[in-house]
Amino acid sequence: MKKILILNGPNLNLLGKREPTIYGNQTFEAYFQDLSSQYEDVSLHYFQSNHEGAIIDKIHEIGFDFDGMIINAGGLTHTSVALADAISAVTTPAVEVHISNIHSRESFRHHSFLTSRCKGMICGLGLQGYELALRYLLAN
Repeated sequence: MKKILILNGPNLNLLGKREPTIYGNQTFEAYFQDLSSQYEDVSLHYFQSNHEGAIIDKIHEIGFDFDGMIINAGGLTHTSVALADAISAVTTPAVEVHISNIHSRESFRHHSFLTSRCKGMICGLGLQGYELALRYLLAN
């Protein structure tokens, strides 16, 4: 059974409440339950933190034992070299996901420090981007 971690960064704990016109009305916990029930043959894990160090620690913890990680680093995407270095330091392949289309938003969101360290990036497809990333990781 493949082990996959979904890793969400700052402010993503507010999904369902935060800017629903951008991020939708569903909580991530509800989405994760639905996703887990669709992929019962996968060991899906979820971690969210508003703290950069905790996210880096989690990457180090799973980075040599899991079959993949799906990461939405939120605002840290555009600022954290340390997070990019953590992804590079481990062997677990990562796919970057963003709920909104970061390229149609403020210019500071157009650059990601993570993209070059990941297998690919999915943005602008809402929560469905997580499932698309999962399907990629399961197929490769």
